[in-house]
Amino acid sequence: MAADNTSFVTEFILAGLTDKPGLQLPLFFLFLGFYVVTMVGNLGLITLIGLNSHLHIPMYFFLFNLSFIDFSYSSTIIPKMLMSFVSKKNIISYSGCITQVFFFCFFVISECFILSAMAYDRYVAICKPLLYTVNMSPQVCVFLLLGVYGIGVVGAIAHTGNMLFLTFCGGNLVNHYMCDFLPLFELSCNSSYMNTLVLFTLVAIAIGVPIVTIFLSYGFILSSIFHITSTEGRSKAFSTCSSHIMAVSFFFGSGAFMYLKPPSIIPLDQGKVYTVFYTIVVPMLNPLIYSLRNKDVKLAMKKTLGRISFS
Repeated sequence: MAADNTSFVTEFILAGLTDKPGLQLPLFFLFLGFYVVTMVGNLGLITLIGLNSHLHIPMYFFLFNLSFIDFSYSSTIIPKMLMSFVSKKNIISYSGCITQVFFFCFFVISECFILSAMAYDRYVAICKPLLYTVNMSPQVCVFLLLGVYGIGVVGAIAHTGNMLFLTFCGGNLVNHYMCDFLPLFELSCNSSYMNTLVLFTLVAIAIGVPIVTIFLSYGFILSSIFHITSTEGRSKAFSTCSSHIMAVSFFFGSGAFMYLKPPSIIPLDQGKVYTVFYTIVVPMLNPLIYSLRNKDVKLAMKKTLGRISFS
């Protein structure tokens, strides 16, 4: 921190998850383990989908991108978080903080919309199977993906722009393990009701639009499933959706709980613990959910391991 006559903040100190010395080393190894599992799981899923031609269909095209997003936004947060466990001061520059905010927003918003694209894919597969190859052609999939990342960029610019209007001229200790909005609002000397309103409006849109899409998709899916006469057909339809439903529940549930409540309801110390779930735990769980509960992925894993053993 330092600067001119107004003592403008040029760097921040991230307080980390806890200030208890006895927990620092155990938490470092715990979250390092989470990060390794996240990297191996998501990169492994990306590799499996890339190497196995029978997985080159829309469902796994979107899953490939979900794994890429999870891998990327975990890498945006966890390495800097780990530093707070092993260093006395975990310093991040003002530009580094804004950059982290931008990429965090980009990947999280992209994840919201990639999950809704996956729900739409399941809707077409179950409700309109005869038109699946037309409605989910490669061109349509690429168009949906461009929409996902395009909305991610727009949302990230909007959130980052909201942050750039803030002035930091006092303390520079961020009560968090990352540059998150609410603790930065607390530090700002010109943060207003409008900044908070903009934040919650943007979050409501980023969460609300995908959730509505997902609920509508699964409403039509359930209606179609109940019209299936055979038990085997119903079971197969449910099994193709179960992994996605679990991923959606974990991600949107934790994100909505954190950001769609007034800041006064959740103290920051408690809020950053909740943030761990959707920033660290969910990206780690997604590849496990989609691989352990998916016959196609299990088959691809066996084939790939068989090729390696044969080689």
